[in-house]
Amino acid sequence: MELAELVRSIRLRDPARPTWGEVVFAYPGVHAVLWHRLAHGLWRRGWRTFGRIASHLGRMLTGIEIHPGARIGRRLFIDHGMGVVIGETAVIGDDVTIYHGVTLGGLSSKPGKRHPDVDDGVVIGAGAQVLGPIRLATGAKVGANSVVLQDVAPGVTVIGAPAQPLGTAPGQQHCGYGFGDACVDPISERLSALEADLASLREQVKGRERV
Repeated sequence: MELAELVRSIRLRDPARPTWGEVVFAYPGVHAVLWHRLAHGLWRRGWRTFGRIASHLGRMLTGIEIHPGARIGRRLFIDHGMGVVIGETAVIGDDVTIYHGVTLGGLSSKPGKRHPDVDDGVVIGAGAQVLGPIRLATGAKVGANSVVLQDVAPGVTVIGAPAQPLGTAPGQQHCGYGFGDACVDPISERLSALEADLASLREQVKGRERV
C-alpha cells in the first residue's frame, strides 16, 4: 500500500522521528501527495475539471499546489510544504525530498514541456526555484533559496542565484535546510577569510609602528 510505504519512508528520513499517527494525520506533505494521486488519476482519464477541483481542494487543505498533470514517483517527501508549487509538466522520480517554498516552475507561456524533471533521490532546499524544462539528475542537491536555470549533474550540489556547483558559487547564502554536515557554508568561509586578512593587516600596522 502506497500510504504505508510513504509513511515508513518519511519516518526514516525525518530527523524529528515522528510516530505513524503524526505522519498520517499531521503531515501536509502526505496529504498533498494523496490528493495529487486522485487529481492525476482524474486528469489522465480526461476528467480535467474534476482533476482541477481535486487539486484545488488539496491546495486549500495543505498549502501545497501540485498541478494534476504533474507526474510524481514513489515516496515523495514534502517536508513542511507550505508554498510549494509543482507545475503541469514537471516529472518527479522516487525518493525525492522537497522543502517548503520550493517552485518547480516554467519560464515559457507556450504549450509543451515547460517544467523540470527531478530524478530519483534529489533534495531541494527551502525556497529554491527550479525553472524551465531542465533536469536535476539522480542524487543532485539544490541549496536553500537557489535559482536553478540549467541542468544539474548526478550527485552535484548547487547553490546561488543563478545556481552554480558548490565551491564556485558566490558566498551569498548557505546550502540550507536538509543537507546535514556535509554541506559547506560559503558565508562562514568568507567571514573566516576576512578575519584572517584583518589579522594580517593588524600585524603589518603593528610592525610599522615599531619602526
